[in-house]
Amino acid sequence: MNIFKSIVKLIVQIFFVIFFFSTLQAKNLDKFKEGSYISDYFSGILLLNDNQYDESYSFLKKLGGLEESHLDYSSKYLYSLVNLGKFNEAFNYSKKLENRKLGNFESDLIIGVYYLKNNNHNLAQKYFLKLKNRKSKSVLNIFVSNSLLNWLSFKSLDLKNAQKKINVKNSKFQNLNIIQNVFLHCFYNSQKTEFFFEELVLNQKIDFSRYNYFYAAYLSNIGKIEQAKKVINSSLKLYPRNLLLNQYKLDLNKGKHTNNFNCQNLSSIIAEIFYITANALSSQNIYTFSNFYLNLSKYLNNDFYHFDTLLAENFYKTDDFVQAKKIYKEMSKQGEAFFWYSAKQNAKILIKQDKKEKALKLINNTYEKLSKKNIYQTFDYAKFLKNNEQFEDSIKLYTKIIKKIKKDHPLYPKAKDGRGVAYERIGEWQKAEKDLLSSLDASPDQAYVINYLAYSWIEKGVKIEQSLKMLEKANNLKSNDPYIIDSLGWALFKLKRYKDAKYYLQSAVELMPSDPIVNDHYGDVLWKNGNKIQARYYWSYVLNLEDTEEDLKNNIKNKLILGL
Repeated sequence: MNIFKSIVKLIVQIFFVIFFFSTLQAKNLDKFKEGSYISDYFSGILLLNDNQYDESYSFLKKLGGLEESHLDYSSKYLYSLVNLGKFNEAFNYSKKLENRKLGNFESDLIIGVYYLKNNNHNLAQKYFLKLKNRKSKSVLNIFVSNSLLNWLSFKSLDLKNAQKKINVKNSKFQNLNIIQNVFLHCFYNSQKTEFFFEELVLNQKIDFSRYNYFYAAYLSNIGKIEQAKKVINSSLKLYPRNLLLNQYKLDLNKGKHTNNFNCQNLSSIIAEIFYITANALSSQNIYTFSNFYLNLSKYLNNDFYHFDTLLAENFYKTDDFVQAKKIYKEMSKQGEAFFWYSAKQNAKILIKQDKKEKALKLINNTYEKLSKKNIYQTFDYAKFLKNNEQFEDSIKLYTKIIKKIKKDHPLYPKAKDGRGVAYERIGEWQKAEKDLLSSLDASPDQAYVINYLAYSWIEKGVKIEQSLKMLEKANNLKSNDPYIIDSLGWALFKLKRYKDAKYYLQSAVELMPSDPIVNDHYGDVLWKNGNKIQARYYWSYVLNLEDTEEDLKNNIKNKLILGL
């Protein structure tokens, strides 16, 4: 796998070299023939793509003058500046590009946002018009430029004509049309604002939970505190895990009516549009660009700390735990809901860093500090303990939850499943089986619970035909899941349907090539199908895998000698 990554990295570097020299003008070529300049450029770009902005910035900063011949350089440099929060430096550099007639989409965007932040709407509009006139082929750039220009033009338009402008024809942005329409009515202080907010938050086809908060914030801004509380309470019934809603409820109950979003403020609205853009990019694993738009959001509305949840998540997904932890530390100061959320995320990071004891201590201490422990926080705690082999303690918490809730509660099947797994891991199978069956009785279409129960039966040599039928259902519910496919193949193996089993176990190995158990299963089925040399190869391979447990190693050593 490491060799593969190295090859890919080499190919990328070769591509950069070819592209780099093909775009340089001959008059500037001599300067960059020096190895140090080429090295700095590629180091800067690769580090930027790896979201290491400090390091990227230090390399790219050395290459002043490169923008004259390599326009892509200035865009990359601006990304590094904005993602480091060096917005004033980004603005000055953008103005420098403009003066030298080297401006680009990013530089015009940054200048326009700077003027918007400083309430110079006329100049902001000028630069947003320049964005549109660049006629970018990027769907995202077109959307951003149109949205910005539209919102800057609304002060000179009535509500009716403004509504015509926000209707984006592209089907990908239909949900955004709905959101913008609500903000538009609020911005114009329309009497229909509450109506359109209600219409938005009652739409359960799409998760608009974030906008339940905006609705409550709007009501709070106009003095309707009790109505804001009602919105929050009803919203939490639909979205009990929503971080913004939970924290705002705590704030309102403490008499804190201030909020950090105002839909009658142009900067706040455009900050939210940038957030939506960033969220879309993050969902596509395009983290550098996502962080770019997130930092633009933060610049326009730095008081709205919830932007940081996505920013921290982006760093977490790219294994930049140092940056993620910094953000979580600041978020923890924003209230008890954020305090718990930040602790959970930091604990996950500690687990990834092989600091299990420290993680357990953190999550335990944080849970004990919570003034009012709600059922979802207790569930989070129980799940964390279970996932980190603190099975008896997790059972106590799951039991506490189960006693408090009814069968129709959304946490009931999850708590039953969690406790069932914990019981199974400490060897209390009868209790485990009862809980797993109870979980499926409450919610029959849980593919992973089906898989866990069925595989447990197979390993015990009981109810194999029933397990097979259950696993076929699980496979239909979660197609291409390697664990379910492996279990399905293993059930067929136990039923001596070796040819059928080989098909599924081969698929499981292809999907999960480094899993010891899956490879062991595949070795077994190869042996039963007469492919004994291949079987020994896969068994030997399992012995060299880092995650192979000692019991499995001993079993395989016997199979290598005796076969099946």
